[in-house]
Amino acid sequence: MRTAPRPATRRLEPALLITTSAALVAGGISFLLGSRSTADLCWALGTAAGIGPAAVWVIAALRRKHAGVDLIAVLALVGTLAVGEYLAGALISVMLASGRTLESAAQRRASHDLRALLERAPHSARRREGGSVLTVPLEEITPGDLLVIGPGEVVPVDGQAAGTATLDESALTGEPEDVERAAGEDVRSGVLNAGPAFELRATATAENSTYAAIVRLAREAGAENAPLVRIADRAAAWFLPLSLATAVLGWAIGGTPERAVAVLVVATPCPLLLAAPVAIVSGLARAARNGVVIRDGRALEVLGRARTLVLDKTGTLTAGRPRVLSVSAAPGRTSAELLRLAASLDQVSPHVLAEALVREAHARGLSLIAPLDAAEEPGRGITGLVDGHRLGVGRVELPGDLPAWARAASNRAALDGAAIVWLTVDGELSGVVLLRDPVRHDAPRTLTRLHEAGLTRLVMLTGDHEGAAREVAAVLGLDDVASRQSPSDKVTAVRAERARAVTVMVGDGVNDAPALAAANVGVAMGARGSTASSEAADIVLTTDRLDRLADAMEIAVRSRKIAVQSAAGGIALSLAAMAVAALGYLPPAAGALLQEAIDVTVILNALRALGAGRAARQALKPDTEDLLNRFSAEHDDLRDALDILRDAADQVATGDRTQALATVRRAHHFLTDRILPHEDAEEHQLYPALSEPLGSTEATATMSRTHAEIGRLARRVATHLEQADAGGGLQPDQIDDLLGSLYGLHTVLRLHFTQEEENYFSLVR
Repeated sequence: MRTAPRPATRRLEPALLITTSAALVAGGISFLLGSRSTADLCWALGTAAGIGPAAVWVIAALRRKHAGVDLIAVLALVGTLAVGEYLAGALISVMLASGRTLESAAQRRASHDLRALLERAPHSARRREGGSVLTVPLEEITPGDLLVIGPGEVVPVDGQAAGTATLDESALTGEPEDVERAAGEDVRSGVLNAGPAFELRATATAENSTYAAIVRLAREAGAENAPLVRIADRAAAWFLPLSLATAVLGWAIGGTPERAVAVLVVATPCPLLLAAPVAIVSGLARAARNGVVIRDGRALEVLGRARTLVLDKTGTLTAGRPRVLSVSAAPGRTSAELLRLAASLDQVSPHVLAEALVREAHARGLSLIAPLDAAEEPGRGITGLVDGHRLGVGRVELPGDLPAWARAASNRAALDGAAIVWLTVDGELSGVVLLRDPVRHDAPRTLTRLHEAGLTRLVMLTGDHEGAAREVAAVLGLDDVASRQSPSDKVTAVRAERARAVTVMVGDGVNDAPALAAANVGVAMGARGSTASSEAADIVLTTDRLDRLADAMEIAVRSRKIAVQSAAGGIALSLAAMAVAALGYLPPAAGALLQEAIDVTVILNALRALGAGRAARQALKPDTEDLLNRFSAEHDDLRDALDILRDAADQVATGDRTQALATVRRAHHFLTDRILPHEDAEEHQLYPALSEPLGSTEATATMSRTHAEIGRLARRVATHLEQADAGGGLQPDQIDDLLGSLYGLHTVLRLHFTQEEENYFSLVR
């Protein structure tokens, strides 16, 4: 396809349109006034004005080794002058000029969102040096510099907020709402300061920052290499000789050169075969508005016909931030005490599991203290003094015969695919923390949408152990999974998939970069992913949401379909018009008008790729989105507390009756004070609000039935407590039913939470 018009070309095309249009109108006025010779002169001048630019376009196309479909236009213009069909020539010139102008306008409109990324890129930053603030070139910023970000300024480099910052991240994420970043939180370059001035501690140079990588991709964005464009050029290779042969045949049938000229006039495909590139560029713009930066049109076109998707696990299918699943303590110790000690020591560790322990301790309101004599051994863990105790967190020397509580925790880790962090206090095994990286809320719905968009095989590659990999694969219904994969293993696997079908690879880490480059299309989770993965990828998701991949896939499929439709439809219409002209039923002037209509129609059709299409999801009302965010936050707060139900059941099954009864009471209070009010609010506030975006109240009917079951089981637990109070404690005949109620509640609530998160909470964009 033609590249985006240069400034000189942009000035030439409107000038040519004005000149040719003026000649056509002047000739028409002269004809109406009875001066046929003046009219012919004006139209001939308009025809001649179009020959020069058309010839230049042909030569430029041939230099790029393209078929040069504008050659037909040149032959048609010369032919109209030769046979005296000056009006037809003038119409062709106007058609050429208007088609070129329309195409340029379409490409400029379609690439607006991509250019906006480039225009926003900052070139300098304000650095605090002592008591003064100096403006310095962006290239001079180094990690550790303290920058001042004023109101309305674009953050120039990646860093950490030195104080609270209110940011507009829409340019990167597509999300319109402002977000707040607290002191110490990461801030990505390219976001806008939507609040008062704040200070930022740089953590990367400008070249290695998020926005710089996105700008590099955007600068390359275009459809120069789109296979559809080459298909159009190959079509032109047979379309040109066919047009000439039809023109000769028409001349032979009619015995006059006018028929040949008429055929060449309707065969003139100036903007016709450019409809495919316009659709591709429109798709690129549409993707950019959804937080997806696509390197070029080739990537968009290939994504649109992909059949296999290969995904990394950590940070792609999962959140990439492990969460504490449970804390088990040895007899005589409490889980809260052990978590406080472990998190206090882990404050000085950069390990991702250490961050999870510290985050969990803060969430539980535990007071942490600074450790002493801390030392960390990579792959083993960290040791140090906390509260006068020598503490070890991580992999520790385990006794040959694990105590029962430790064995139970180890077995649960195997069942849940969880990571294990052991805790020792003064050399004695004292506790264990289980952590798991949760599957993204939007992952199941996203994979369903990807299947609907045309993907037939979903494969996961991960460096994690087999248990965790199988757990995620089972939850998401993947077709295949491979664990403990090194970067070279991932490359081999991707190449094997690529040999079978067009393959897309999605990842976020440095170790994923080679596999991304090996795939037909590489997709990087750019929001928290590494610069290496973003640089190796063809597509970057600028927000930390997997559903943007489904957006990109749907856009790619639709854009490719529209591109093929536009190119094929335009050629078909031209072929039909050529046949009519060859038979003598379409004179040159009328043919020129018809071809102009065809060209404008197919280009306007190609611009439909800018739109969302019928399959686009209905936007949520702000109130509904607020409700979804509220209940999602409540799920995060309640999910870990659900273990109180299982713990109560365990006590009933193995503990003494008095202690078990106390635990069941705590579980009952949890149900009546927190769970049941939450479910009631969902039933009467959230579900009615979802009826419109989901299409009917039937969409939430199953979830409503689950609410009823949760209420029934909760009442059953309450009845058992009443009976225990009346009988002086739990009776043997209550045990089995109480166990079923407690374990059932734990299972149903976990499943219910997961279903709501996948089906409803993932609607928030």
